[in-house]
Amino acid sequence: MNEQKRATPSHPIHTLLAERWSPYSYADRPVSDDDLQSLFEAARWTASSYNEQPWSYIVATKAQPEAFAKLLACLVEPNRAWAAAAPVLAIGCMSLTFARNGQPNAAAPHDLGGAGASLTLEATARGLSVHQMIGILPDVARSQYGIPEGVQAMTALAIGYAADPISEALRERDSAPRSRKSLTEFVFGGVWGTTSEIVG
Repeated sequence: MNEQKRATPSHPIHTLLAERWSPYSYADRPVSDDDLQSLFEAARWTASSYNEQPWSYIVATKAQPEAFAKLLACLVEPNRAWAAAAPVLAIGCMSLTFARNGQPNAAAPHDLGGAGASLTLEATARGLSVHQMIGILPDVARSQYGIPEGVQAMTALAIGYAADPISEALRERDSAPRSRKSLTEFVFGGVWGTTSEIVG
C-alpha cells in the first residue's frame, strides 16, 4: 500500500475503503486467474434492482497479447497511454432493459457502478489495484466484440499491482494527495443544500 495515498477520513471507515485508490502506474506482474475469478465473483454478489444483475464484463490479459491489444483499442487515447501497462483490462457493460419485462432499467448504471465497487474492494483486499475509467470508445467496443443492441459498454477497468511511476507525468498523478468534499457539502436534510443535523 502506498501510504501517502491512504485516505485520512474524518470519521472511522473500513480499512479497505481507506486503502483503495486508483493508480496510473502498474507493475509488470500478472494477476492470477484465481484472483480474477474472485474479483468477478465479488461483482456477481452485488445488490441490484430486482436482482436483475445487468452487468457484463469483457476481459483481456497480457498473457494473450492480441486480445489485450483489441481491448486496449476501446479506450480513449489518454487512457490507452497509461493503461497499456496494466496486466488486465476489462470493459463493464450494462443491459438497458429488464429481462423480466423488457422495460427500461433506469437502475442499470447504478448497479454496474455497485458491481465495480464490489470488484474494487475485493481487489484491494488481495493487494491489487483497480482504476475505473469512463474514457472509452463505446462504438469501437460494440464493433470489436459484437455487443448487442440493448447493451451498452459504459466503463473500463485497469487491474493489477500498483508500481512506481515510470514518467514524471504519472508520478505527479500518483503522488497527488487524495481529497474529498466534506460531509456537510453533500449530506442534506430538510431543504436541498441545507446540511443534515446528523453531520452538521
